[in-house]
Amino acid sequence: MAFGFFKVAQPVNEPVYEYKPGSAERSLLKKAISSMRSEEIEIPMIIGGEEVRTGNLVRIHPPHDIGHTLGYYHKGDSRHVQMAIDAALKAKPAWEKMPWESRAAIFLKAAELLAGPYRAKINAATMLGQSKNVFQAEIDGACELIDFWRFNVYYMAQIYSNQPSSSKGVWNRMEHRPLEGFVFALTPFNFTAIAGNLPTAPAMMGNVAVWKPSNTQIYSARVIMEVLKEAGLPDGVINLVYVSGPEAGKVIFSHPDFAGFHFTGSTAVFQNIWKTIGNNIHLYKSYPRIVGETGGKDFVMVHASAAVKPVITALSRGAFEYQGQKCSAASRAYIPQSLWPAIKEGLLADLATFRMGGTEDFRNFINAVIDEAAFDSIVSYVERARKDADVAKIIAGGKYDKTKGYFIEPTVIEVNDPSYVTMREEIFGPVLSVYVYPDEKYEETLMLCDKTSVYGLTGSIFATDRTAIDRAVDMLRHAAGNFYINDKPTGAVVGQQPFGGSRGSGTNDKSGSIMNMMRWVSPRSMKETFLPPSDYRYPFMEEE
Repeated sequence: MAFGFFKVAQPVNEPVYEYKPGSAERSLLKKAISSMRSEEIEIPMIIGGEEVRTGNLVRIHPPHDIGHTLGYYHKGDSRHVQMAIDAALKAKPAWEKMPWESRAAIFLKAAELLAGPYRAKINAATMLGQSKNVFQAEIDGACELIDFWRFNVYYMAQIYSNQPSSSKGVWNRMEHRPLEGFVFALTPFNFTAIAGNLPTAPAMMGNVAVWKPSNTQIYSARVIMEVLKEAGLPDGVINLVYVSGPEAGKVIFSHPDFAGFHFTGSTAVFQNIWKTIGNNIHLYKSYPRIVGETGGKDFVMVHASAAVKPVITALSRGAFEYQGQKCSAASRAYIPQSLWPAIKEGLLADLATFRMGGTEDFRNFINAVIDEAAFDSIVSYVERARKDADVAKIIAGGKYDKTKGYFIEPTVIEVNDPSYVTMREEIFGPVLSVYVYPDEKYEETLMLCDKTSVYGLTGSIFATDRTAIDRAVDMLRHAAGNFYINDKPTGAVVGQQPFGGSRGSGTNDKSGSIMNMMRWVSPRSMKETFLPPSDYRYPFMEEE
């Protein structure tokens, strides 16, 4: 055992590579993509450090090239969920007793591996498996996950160093224990970094985890596990299983050692799981920690004083980067009549220059949506708007094709009803709805924005008039957990803009902050008295 009060260096955000033609990083990434496309691999589950193969193979293909096979994953069932729980609980005693600085070293090393030798591989896997262009893969699979690991280690050290004061003759201490049991991490397809963060944030604090990734993110999830293994993560601390959600839930949410749930996904799924946990609360040894980031119907509010060009760029990027498949993507905009002609002209001009296609061609800005179910769902909203011509008008895009990949044109819908379905419901695709309002009804429109959606994740205000900005900040106080002034509502950076929302958007536990890390410990206060009293009598009891 080492002795010392160890200090973790103040982290800085990982630099984002530009991948310009002729750059070394571009060449390495191109080679990684070519290599990974050239082979079909089998991806086993990882339980207790062992590769588990079932023979029940499920094909993996790029969403933008559905005829190409990247490999197959071994699908498991409820037996493998139980195996993962058993492996986690077996690993737990040694892991939670490991000195915190040793746990820290594992994840700091993982960050260095991802920043260096694994950077091209994680980006290539994200580009191929999730159809992200090179920039979206770089800021996600590499930079954000690196940031999560470095900053979370720093927060861990802060938590452990946070100690109470002591009075004379007494030493008060605070122990930040891991939870009593295991954590279940259920992760989404759209961010490789989120998939990596959800099981590792609890693990840093001494917890063990069962990790079920989205089926459409398994291709990059296996790279994360490779990195963690090479960094020295002990077997069984994180167990990676590929099973259906209901099968996993049936075993996990009825297990007495279930201690925590770390989730990113749909609001409906989260609410149903919360109900299940509530119904089973009598089964658990302790009350489980439930942390979830769910849906969003994120807005861009524009005031008449706004500069036009920044609004156009915010809509082009905020609504359509990664095909609108971000929880934070701009999906509804409120624009004053006086600015709409110029904003419309500029937005349509931008869209006309968008290139759409596979991620292997770095010139493409738009790629495919994740799978056929997502494609069909998004298309249903586009077709409904086409049918509802009295309230909605498609002014850009609206075309789609899934013969080669799941491609949907970036689509802009102008609505005359601010409560129209595409202004209210999460679409999770490249569809932006615009409501044009009279300039003089700015405050009324702020109220509309606040009340239209059940969500409260992200939003932004564009204005140069400070009074208008302050009014939006006040009236939209609960409409967004991440609020942006003169910027798009996407692109939160770890350590700079802790991410999360409330209302129908989750528990707002702010991933990328110390607040999230605090959820994965169970503090114990300890008081040590050096000279304890030996007589029950107090001075006030003495005779006159």
